[in-house]
Amino acid sequence: MVVPSTELLEEEHHAASGPCAAGTAGGCLGRSLALVRKKPRAAAATAAAHGHRPSEHSMASQPGVAEAVSSQDCNYECSKGCSGRGELGQMAETFKAKDIIITPATILKEKPDPNNLVFGSVFTDHMLTVEWSLNFGWEKPHIKPFENLSLHPGSSALHYAVELFEGMKAYRGVDKKIRLFRPDLNMDRMLRSAARITLPEFDKKELLKCIQELVRLEQEWVPYSTSASLYVRPTFIATEPSLGVKKPTKALLFVILSPVGPYFSSGSFKPVSLWANPKYIRAWKGGTGNYKIGSNYGPSIFAQNEASNHGCQQVLWLYGEDHQITEVGTMNLFLYWINENGEDELATPPLDGTILPGVTRQSILDLAHKWDEFKVTERYLTMNDLIIALRENRVKEMFGCGTACVVCPVSDVLYKGENIHLPTMENGPKLATRVLNQLTDIQYGREESDWTILVS
Repeated sequence: MVVPSTELLEEEHHAASGPCAAGTAGGCLGRSLALVRKKPRAAAATAAAHGHRPSEHSMASQPGVAEAVSSQDCNYECSKGCSGRGELGQMAETFKAKDIIITPATILKEKPDPNNLVFGSVFTDHMLTVEWSLNFGWEKPHIKPFENLSLHPGSSALHYAVELFEGMKAYRGVDKKIRLFRPDLNMDRMLRSAARITLPEFDKKELLKCIQELVRLEQEWVPYSTSASLYVRPTFIATEPSLGVKKPTKALLFVILSPVGPYFSSGSFKPVSLWANPKYIRAWKGGTGNYKIGSNYGPSIFAQNEASNHGCQQVLWLYGEDHQITEVGTMNLFLYWINENGEDELATPPLDGTILPGVTRQSILDLAHKWDEFKVTERYLTMNDLIIALRENRVKEMFGCGTACVVCPVSDVLYKGENIHLPTMENGPKLATRVLNQLTDIQYGREESDWTILVS
């Protein structure tokens, strides 16, 4: 359904022709929702005339079904189904892409130069929102003009970090077609993160369809460049208007888009230096380091600033008394070396609860297994392992990887006051370059692969 942005969505539930369509609670709710989705003053007056009392918050922000009307205030004579306890004939267990409401923006922004993009600083004309409440389940997905959110000051996302996000990209290929790269893995991880912080379930396939629809609408925002892309940021926050530390009864899922160039200002494939200090820990076993939630990222900024003060670009996160190497900044980590047994090996830390299961990480493992040219291992690596291997000239390359940067070589590590040089760039870097080339060939359509899905 497409409605002009100047119209409020009164018709969304206008199937009701009487006080309660078919005598159901859904009909009663539908009429009430139609009333409050008019302009606030008119809605208040009309709703009051029918015995409905929309809350002050719902009139201010028109958030969702649950806040649009309290069924306890329903004075309609519902012949059946309306219990006055907020019950519906059938709660929406998930939203459906076929129900998307599209409100086109009337003022469109100028598209930026793809050669001068700063990561995450420019946003497209539209966004996707879907609201959820415990009483009524999921509302219909809505693509609408990009705008600020209106949240209750007590929302639990603001106080207790009950929120999560994902990161994925849409690429304009050499054939001008737009592709998403392994988005099913992002949807799987998003569901796992939601379960971990008690946010409601949803149908991941339906969300992916909604994202495709949003990207399709904003396709001119996908840069005409093979060094830039459109970053897709699905986000899920608890909007529980309470200071109680508890499972939320209200939530908002939204998706915003941002055209991006290289993640690091130094360029898309120049090496970075790392600051390794065990006094800061990114994640621990039994924690939430393997979920993509905001509370894993905010506390890392302090350590990142300290790394910068020491002349390094990223943090090398260490864990445990033996200083296990875990992640690089917000990236997964790979070490290509000759291991203790004299074997060529590509190693990355295992998914033991402290490591984020990155999409790019998984893709590199899959590629390396497919090549079958060297040993591929998920294993623990310590700083002592690295230092000994460097002393014995067994290190070939070290690199980080992630959706934002794809692949990022590592040239130096500052550890215990000593700068440790890694011969990554002196060795090509052959493997990191090969990985980058194959992944970007798939992403930009130079190589056919079932890892991508076409959007348009």
